[in-house]
Amino acid sequence: MPGSKAQERVNDFVIKIASVNGTGSASANGLLMKAIFRSGVPVVGKNYFPSNIQGLPTWYEIRVTGDGHRARAGQVDIMIALNAETYARDLAEVASGGYFIYDSTWPRPALLRREDLTVIGVPLAQLCNDSFKGVRTRILMKNICYAGVLAGLCNLDLDLIRTLLAETYAKKPQLVDANMKAIALGYDYARAHFSCPLPLRVEKMDATRGHIIIDGNTAAALGCVYAGATVGAWYPITPSTSLMDAYKGFCDKLRVDADSGRKNYIMIQAEDELAAVGMVIGASWNGARAFTATSGPGLSLMQEFLGLAYYAEVPAVVFDIQRVGPSTGMPTRTQQGDIRSAAYASHGDTRQVCLYPANPEECFEFAAKAFDLAERLQAPVLVLSDLDIGMNDWVCPELKWDETYRPDRGKVLDAEQLGKIDRFWRYYDHDNDGIPQRTLPGVHPKGAYFARGSGHNQYGGYTEDSKEYQIVVDRLRKKWLTAARLVPKPIIEQDQRCDIAIISLGSGDGAVREARARLAAQGIHTNYLRVRGFPFGDEVEQFLQAHRIIFVVEQNRDAQLRSLLILETGVDKSRLRSILHYNGMPISAGYVADGVAAVITPQRPAAQLVG
Repeated sequence: MPGSKAQERVNDFVIKIASVNGTGSASANGLLMKAIFRSGVPVVGKNYFPSNIQGLPTWYEIRVTGDGHRARAGQVDIMIALNAETYARDLAEVASGGYFIYDSTWPRPALLRREDLTVIGVPLAQLCNDSFKGVRTRILMKNICYAGVLAGLCNLDLDLIRTLLAETYAKKPQLVDANMKAIALGYDYARAHFSCPLPLRVEKMDATRGHIIIDGNTAAALGCVYAGATVGAWYPITPSTSLMDAYKGFCDKLRVDADSGRKNYIMIQAEDELAAVGMVIGASWNGARAFTATSGPGLSLMQEFLGLAYYAEVPAVVFDIQRVGPSTGMPTRTQQGDIRSAAYASHGDTRQVCLYPANPEECFEFAAKAFDLAERLQAPVLVLSDLDIGMNDWVCPELKWDETYRPDRGKVLDAEQLGKIDRFWRYYDHDNDGIPQRTLPGVHPKGAYFARGSGHNQYGGYTEDSKEYQIVVDRLRKKWLTAARLVPKPIIEQDQRCDIAIISLGSGDGAVREARARLAAQGIHTNYLRVRGFPFGDEVEQFLQAHRIIFVVEQNRDAQLRSLLILETGVDKSRLRSILHYNGMPISAGYVADGVAAVITPQRPAAQLVG
């Protein structure tokens, strides 16, 4: 059914595939994304999946973006509708002038009435039923078949796809022929029955050279290995489990003695998150680089142990892959809802060091930074990623490692140093930076001490004396000020002539960058600061004071980053305007641009903010 003709857009459109969880569509979706990437065209992949094993609707979104944008587009141009249950919803989501592709083995004309779209029917099930045997095989091949249809419609190279299949099934070459047969069925049908390629098509570029496709959890796990982490303890929770799975996979290749076969690492699946972080603290106290990965519900359970590590001054690294809350929330949707709870994890006057990576390459980089900071500061360090970064596919520059890197163990006294001193005072500040010296168990008798979570004085002894207690917590405050100089510096893009600014953190970065370009095209110019660490350094304070209006873009309901800025800086809160996105979907540039424009140009019709 022909509809409004789409404008020609080369390397600039969005494909969305609607299917059923558990039917094997992930392989086809990954194949399509890799084929576009191998064509030299930047691409963004977003997976929207249910929190059950199989049977519920799932979607995968591929943004073809020759300009190299990294955020969700916020619209759909080509919908592959494989789930009849969601036809109506999927049809409504396609932008005017777009394309709706469905399995016409079962015609559904009553559901397909939109005059501004082109509806393309392909008998996917019939093609596969006629060519393959077995129910499961036919279901799997139908998914591969639609990849062939898209290859024909969008001008993808079949030889490139065959190469990808050969790489994927290198150990099972018979699967290459079966999958390629299904690809050819869809490709040939599209070429024979429709005008190919569509106005929305891929043309080869050379913009992905030196880049890889990777997710943030995998990148963080690799960073832990390179940073020297040897102990991982965790309790499974979506969306953090894949980080620990990836860590084990890397260790099985890189941390096994070639001669003896002995594993030089420890992985422990604890009975719950409390036990997991307790194991991390114990291993860190013993001198290992240890970490855990969790999400919001797990972080809530870890609060008391994190307070112990803060007060007893024991290093620990926690990766918090944020998801939607409160409580169980929506486990497979993204949000930045743990900003406040991570910053002030535990009770009393407790502040925790936090890092905020914006993409997989920073997940890799910040892994090493987290362990160095934890040991140098003798404190927990929380790395706040989220589901969008952690589990989605990102095109990133090839990860680079400094071969001269040596772990920063901080003020650890060895046996020789301990032998030269009269007494070791565990919590005494020798050089006025708030950080005491520490020792490792068994190194020297003089290094023994009690790691107290109860009231203690600067010498490590138990106390309930008011003055002695206050000396210790005042020193912890001084350590906090030192941490502000050590955490990753914010990324700042600033023109002194501009008095309008945007502040964001984490996965909002791509949307903000794209939105700023859109706003500039409308004559609205903005400066930008991306927070990368907490506590905030002087650069954040100076940036805030330099602007008349500051938009704080974050993905939660309660403006948690804005709250931190008000609490931790001297900014006049009336200058901070929130742009909040919290429906569980990744934020788009349009949402940010509309939010800014609605305030800066109020004479315009009010923009409806949509995700």
